[in-house]
Amino acid sequence: MTVAGGKRELPELAPPGALQLPDTVEATLPTGLTVLVIRRPTVPLVELRLRVPFAQAETTNAAVLAQTLLSGTATMSNVQIAAQLQTIGGALSVGVDPDRLLVSGNGLVSGLDRGLAILAEVLTGASYPAGEVATERERLADRIQVARSQPSHLARVALLRRMYGGHPYAVQTPEPEQVRAVGSEQLQELHAVRVQPAGATLVLVGDLDPAAALDSVAAALGGWDGAGRPVELPPTPPLAPGPLVLADRPDAVQSSLRLALPAVGRTHPDHAALQLANLVFGGYFSSRWVENIREDKGYTYGPHSAVEHAVAGSALVVAAEVATEVTAPALLETTYELGRLATLPPTAAELEQARQYALGTLQLGMSTQAGLASLASTFAGFGLRLDYLARHAEALAKATVDDVAAAATAHLAPAKAVTVVLGDATRVEAGLTGLGPVTREPA
Repeated sequence: MTVAGGKRELPELAPPGALQLPDTVEATLPTGLTVLVIRRPTVPLVELRLRVPFAQAETTNAAVLAQTLLSGTATMSNVQIAAQLQTIGGALSVGVDPDRLLVSGNGLVSGLDRGLAILAEVLTGASYPAGEVATERERLADRIQVARSQPSHLARVALLRRMYGGHPYAVQTPEPEQVRAVGSEQLQELHAVRVQPAGATLVLVGDLDPAAALDSVAAALGGWDGAGRPVELPPTPPLAPGPLVLADRPDAVQSSLRLALPAVGRTHPDHAALQLANLVFGGYFSSRWVENIREDKGYTYGPHSAVEHAVAGSALVVAAEVATEVTAPALLETTYELGRLATLPPTAAELEQARQYALGTLQLGMSTQAGLASLASTFAGFGLRLDYLARHAEALAKATVDDVAAAATAHLAPAKAVTVVLGDATRVEAGLTGLGPVTREPA
């Protein structure tokens, strides 16, 4: 239909279809490794995610171990490992965070047995050759050095420090000089103690026969064992509102605004309502905050807010990069929008738009083998399975305006936030002081 000005009126969005969950076959090996096999017969590939609990592993050694886990075994060099994976159209990568070590990969379904055999050899016989360790730790140190020149990294570091204090989550990136001091023996010791199957989860997604896949895993990884056991993290401390932290970055041409607010975990009854409240505030392009400081005032290009879940606790993080001269106005508008949503309920139209976005995004995340594997692995780290998605989708569909308003009141009030601003203190401190107490520290 054509309306005034010659523009066509957009049709109403169709409601998302019913969530279709694939069947999952699960087994736990005698070693303590849990295996989840999900059949997705779209293409002849298999996605692999191995999640090993890594809480309270020493940050520097853990980072170097992840960088060098694939550097060689007693029978294969790193080049030979890569070449063997290529023969099955596959690849492996390793990452680590304060909660887990994650080995990710994919390959042809026909090469699953070979891929699992290579993985098993790495898990049981990674040798951390001195020459390869020296090369990889230098690369890691260089990347950290580069990251330390990036405002987004510096702002994240300052925010984590402010949020978590003495908790292990407070420091997640080692210093370059610490990385360069790590040797092969330290990595071998950490591997022996922490790279263990007890509490670990292996997810396989692809065009698989689940029973045959479980047999393949048992044959390949049945010998991966050890005396190590998962270590638990203490719960994260409650956020403690106080003076704004101004991390001084002299001569910066823009400021990085970061706020953290209390949030709830995935299994909490308020989780769906809080997700919707966050979307209305700033969690997607059509949100109030984006409309305010991007579309209306032009203070920033890509403001965003999201609920971040970690095993020891959850938080809602608000982030924006703004020009130095509008630092204080942008922060003022941010707190205004938080306060407005915490005190006035969203409209029914705002809620429905956010709901459709949330349900559509949920389905989109499951649409590929890789996305499904990552979701299943992430949920496994929280003791959940894919059926959680159906319960969460139902909660999203049923949440009312009153539910969302209550969640916003409980969690989005700006008085509950911890706030960090990274920028040129000589230019922004006076304006920020006009909004409230400020504590300055080096970036």
